[in-house]
Amino acid sequence: MKTSDFNFDLPAELLAEHPSEHRDEARLMVLDRKTQTIEHKLFKDVVDYFDEGDLFIFNNTKVFPARLYGNKEKTGAKIEVFLLRELDKETRVWDVLVDPARKIRIGNKLFFTEDESLVAEVIDNTTSRGRTLRFLFDGSYEEFRSKLKELGETPLPKYIKRDVEPEDAERYQTIYAKVEGAVAAPTAGLHFSRHLMKRLEIKGIDFAEVTLHVGLGTFNPIEVEDLSKHKMESEEIFIDEKNAQIINNAVDAHKRVCAVGTTTMRTLETSVSSNKKISAFHGWTNKFIYPPHEFGVANCMITNFHTPKSTLIMMIAAFAGRDFIMHAYEEAVKEKYKFYSYGDAMLIL
Repeated sequence: MKTSDFNFDLPAELLAEHPSEHRDEARLMVLDRKTQTIEHKLFKDVVDYFDEGDLFIFNNTKVFPARLYGNKEKTGAKIEVFLLRELDKETRVWDVLVDPARKIRIGNKLFFTEDESLVAEVIDNTTSRGRTLRFLFDGSYEEFRSKLKELGETPLPKYIKRDVEPEDAERYQTIYAKVEGAVAAPTAGLHFSRHLMKRLEIKGIDFAEVTLHVGLGTFNPIEVEDLSKHKMESEEIFIDEKNAQIINNAVDAHKRVCAVGTTTMRTLETSVSSNKKISAFHGWTNKFIYPPHEFGVANCMITNFHTPKSTLIMMIAAFAGRDFIMHAYEEAVKEKYKFYSYGDAMLIL
């Protein structure tokens, strides 16, 4: 399989700038792998495809406001700082992306507040846009984190050209987000409302949770034509004993096991053993799933509509079959489904 096998024409107006008015009223395209058929529904109709004892597995990562703006010392130039990952809690050292990057060199200082209460010093270059910063802040670790939260804004993807609005803080977050650490939302989960979760619960459907802290690597374009040469960036994952057991029980009982989102699927596929069992796990994954791939846990999945030649469309092609997925995407463009983070959803059975 080559990168160009996953290309298609995506009109710019189909990239969703805003979420649907109500979470569970986004559109839902339902793909049945067995019959190779496609249905058009609303997301809240998802409840009709599941029965008592079936299982939804969610990624409970929580997005933190990762985008900050600082001013460079002396010149005062405005610099965007995107927090990627905390490297050292004690010394407040972080991996970040900076924009524009050409102006930011080792030794430079960035000021984030008028009173200079939060300053960062550049201590390393990691990539063309990547830097390592040491934050200088006079206060406890809790006060430091709360200052980052106060100054940071919701890290909407770059394709959304509008300014961040107050509603984004709530809507670019799943309702079950618990464990802070993601710089991008696990977007398939954005469609679940409290009302829909209640309806699923009443029907006797079970829930399990895993954690994958989504990094920006998920969106890195593939620069090579040969897929086996592409390297994913590592992201941190957790599965505890209790949730591993819930998942294994559903698999053993031959229930419908639904991975909500590509991040959930990558977490499961990283931690499944050769006997198709999930074990408790805490570590890092850089697993890249593309056709052909034999999936070990989930037998259905929910996902959003992804951009051409992305690692995400490759994973769902591995799950549903490349030809079926490319046909479904043609249909999605024709039917004007909304794509990407705030877009519509797909259920693959």
